[in-house]
Amino acid sequence: MLVEVRPVARLRSPTPVDVAAALGPVFDGLAAGEVDLSRVRIVCDWLQYKNNFRNVVDVRALCPAPPTGLGPPARGEQVDGIEVAVDLRRAPDADLRALTAAALHLSTSDSPAGVPLEDWCAGSGSCIWDFNGLYWRALDRWEKATGRAYEQALPGGESDARNLAGVREIISALLDNCDRLDERRALPDELYVLELGVGNGNQAKVWLDEFRRMDAARGTEYHRRLHYLMCDYSPYVLEMARATVADHLEHVSSFVLDATQPLAALSFLQYKVFLVYISNVYDNLPTDEVAHLGGRTYLNQVRAYLPHAAAGALADRVGAGATEVPAVLGKLLKLGPELASEAMPLQLPTVDDAVEFWRQAWAELRLAERYVPIGGLDLYQVAPDVDGEMLRPFLESGEDIRMHVNNGTVASFVDTLRLLHPYGKLISHDLFVTDVGAYRTGFKGPGKYEGSVVCWLNGPLLAHIGRRMGYDVQYAPFSHRTGTNIVTMTAQARD
Repeated sequence: MLVEVRPVARLRSPTPVDVAAALGPVFDGLAAGEVDLSRVRIVCDWLQYKNNFRNVVDVRALCPAPPTGLGPPARGEQVDGIEVAVDLRRAPDADLRALTAAALHLSTSDSPAGVPLEDWCAGSGSCIWDFNGLYWRALDRWEKATGRAYEQALPGGESDARNLAGVREIISALLDNCDRLDERRALPDELYVLELGVGNGNQAKVWLDEFRRMDAARGTEYHRRLHYLMCDYSPYVLEMARATVADHLEHVSSFVLDATQPLAALSFLQYKVFLVYISNVYDNLPTDEVAHLGGRTYLNQVRAYLPHAAAGALADRVGAGATEVPAVLGKLLKLGPELASEAMPLQLPTVDDAVEFWRQAWAELRLAERYVPIGGLDLYQVAPDVDGEMLRPFLESGEDIRMHVNNGTVASFVDTLRLLHPYGKLISHDLFVTDVGAYRTGFKGPGKYEGSVVCWLNGPLLAHIGRRMGYDVQYAPFSHRTGTNIVTMTAQARD
């Protein structure tokens, strides 16, 4: 039996976590079951996201080959072992012995833990990302239901991208770059700046206000060349952002696009953009998780489900059976609350009913997990132009590890680098893991953030991919606010 305690920093904190108190009941629960204890891994995490997809105790099978069935390995079916995952944050208030025994029973049962919403799949293909997409498409409905704007839910009540000192630092570097090119008569007539994920437009307004002011103070007249492109997945968000930057509209264009493939909508800007500015977008894009355990490489497969009690409550809400809830929910995710209410007036009489059904389902949503072996990293596709061989230096370092692949972010990152002018720069403020070893010492998602999904980002992987493309990728703590987990990534072509 292997026991791994990941939140090591909390072992010596002012209020240290009591691992011994958690492990005793877990051992008791395992001993009561029919399981080969020599093939058990116990993994203790601290799930800092109070809203997440995990139970206090979950059991995951390590499959010797891709299973042919849709459920967990059946009782008696051969597995490489099992992993028992324990959330130490919630452990003191839980009956860990009973939860372990119950999770162990379900892991060897043909009956699922709840009502499944999908078949087993890689994490990036899960319906949790359909929920994520619906949140951004129908953000106005969510905000109306909760009574607060999304930005109010952020630490400090605002995005770090609006930090005035940080904005001035970025603009100053851009203006210096323009000066150098202008001295050599190499500055184009159009100065393109691209923001991916504009939110309510406040950060764009801060940036545009400061650029105009700083350019005037320097007397450089670069402002007349400026083309600021606001890009977002949500038409509602873009409309709100355009209203916020009304004083700058002669310099602003807006584009509805998928952040995972910006080049599809912006190919006319290839090698022309001087600055790409991104804040808290990458952590909201689809991702798989991979693991190297006991000398073998696995893909972490997931299946979203609703616990039976939650599915029953939702069924009562729409006057249907529990097994009908996935179909109602699937149509809601596809159509959105307005059209779903029109299409299903008996189940969702009003738009507000549809929104409450959606919010309740999201709150209760869970993910079952299992490990399925990857036949070869060259057979695994990270993104359209990136294969799994890029993962090898991190997975095969000699120690067990489970980490994010950040497939959507990698695809976006690769596309965005192809938009950069040879002297252009990509700047992103986000939740970057800067040392891959951090995956061995803490939980990095997925968590629920309002109605969206949040996952930390595999910074070393992005840097490795960037270097292969001829770009220097650097990480630094966000220097203009203390007590934040935000890290600034900078990418630009190597000299």
